[in-house]
Amino acid sequence: MIRTKPLHHACLPRAAATIALCALLGACAVGPDYQRPALDVGAAYKEGQVEVPGWKPAQPRDQAERGEWWKVYDDPVLNGLMDRLNASNQTIAQAEANYRQALGLVRGARSGFYPTVGAGAGMTRAGSGGQSGSSSGSGSSVYNQYSVTGSVSWELDLWGRVRRSVESSEASAAASLADLGATRLSAQAALAQTYLQLRVLDEQKRLLDATVAAYEKSLQLTQNRYEVGVAGQADVAVARTQLESTRAQSIDLDWQRGQYEHAIAVLMGQAPSQFSLPPAVFALKLPQIPVGLPSELLERRPDVAAAERRAAAANAQIGVAQSAWFPSLILSADGGFRNGEFAELLTAPARFWSLGPALALTIFDGGAREAQVEQARASYDAQAAAYRQAALTGLREVEDYLIQLRVMEQEQIVQRRALESARESLRLIQNQYKAGLVDYLSVAVVDATALNSERNALSLLGDRLLASVNLIVALGGGWEGLPAEQTARADAAQTPGPQASGSQRLPAQSPAPQSAAPRSP
Repeated sequence: MIRTKPLHHACLPRAAATIALCALLGACAVGPDYQRPALDVGAAYKEGQVEVPGWKPAQPRDQAERGEWWKVYDDPVLNGLMDRLNASNQTIAQAEANYRQALGLVRGARSGFYPTVGAGAGMTRAGSGGQSGSSSGSGSSVYNQYSVTGSVSWELDLWGRVRRSVESSEASAAASLADLGATRLSAQAALAQTYLQLRVLDEQKRLLDATVAAYEKSLQLTQNRYEVGVAGQADVAVARTQLESTRAQSIDLDWQRGQYEHAIAVLMGQAPSQFSLPPAVFALKLPQIPVGLPSELLERRPDVAAAERRAAAANAQIGVAQSAWFPSLILSADGGFRNGEFAELLTAPARFWSLGPALALTIFDGGAREAQVEQARASYDAQAAAYRQAALTGLREVEDYLIQLRVMEQEQIVQRRALESARESLRLIQNQYKAGLVDYLSVAVVDATALNSERNALSLLGDRLLASVNLIVALGGGWEGLPAEQTARADAAQTPGPQASGSQRLPAQSPAPQSAAPRSP
């Protein structure tokens, strides 16, 4: 049996010096330190109309509280639906599971900092053929071997391979968390927009139902006038055509509303058959939205934060690839007991141990390591470009929705004038019909124009509501957590008077247009 001797006390200073040298080498990590890709986003939004002071470089703030941004619409039903979505949406649940998976990968990467400890126990029974001097009568030798062992192995992180791996995993986990925020924000926006469209559809349904009721009275009155010889049969036909056409339009809205209900149910994690949403009085208003600085967009949008974190993860992978060029140092120790007699297994003569370092370096690999480094650098360049593109796309979306809301406000002012003129034209033509100056066809033409103006006004209001949701999402969702000066500007924007004239804000929403159901002539 071979037995090794323990280290002499004179070897301890030498071992301590070796450990200190390893710790010093472990302080360095190969590969470039991460620097956020540079991007010039400008000092203010082009379509913001007012240049906001206080430009500052962007820092990722995807963890900043976004708040319950949908409450700016002041709709209790929408608030309740959002609570159910946040608790039960399956897309959010999937993203949350992906984030937990990413956290598991981080813990797995951190395990490389620690040694691997193992233990084992075994028993073998072996035999051999006949040998000279064998005491066995059969000419064979059979013997048992019992062992109890333990081992420790530790690869020192001399060149930062483990640290870069952990850095990459942590950045990937942060990107996964930002993906979760983006998924949640996307689902919330989808619910808000679907709900707003449903409510606008309810208002159009109410308008058409009221119009149908008025047309029924008009048809009855026209028939009465025909029976007494005041109106012709053509007037009756026109009145009936007008009534049935409008009734068909009202019925057509039912399937659209049903689809919106089904979409809301699925967003909340429910089967469509288990959900219904009754009509309600239209009371939606456009919110005041503080726009802020372009740099804050990079801090708040989770998709931009995710792209930036993936660039950081790719940068760390360059160091992981470069560490393959350097030797690896593994410290290992083994020990235990080994004996042919079980009764004497745990005795001093049966023990053994070994301790020593192992240094390994790849001399030639046909260019594999160089290719891995080039691949890692190209991956970083791709992720950096993806980050810049995500930021630029976010800026474009904000600019798009700012100009959309601004133009739609001007359009709504013009549309309101057109609606008032249509109502006045309808009033005048109805008076002329009552006086017998025009036939009912003239009334029907003006009536159709007035109804189209009413529906266009409602559609325009719905488009503005949807654009406001898009702007909130483009800004990263909500505005809680903004700097104090930005919050002050938002408060000033909502205060009437000269002090609010220079603030970046959306114009106040006009009341929903009141339907002017045609009056019976």
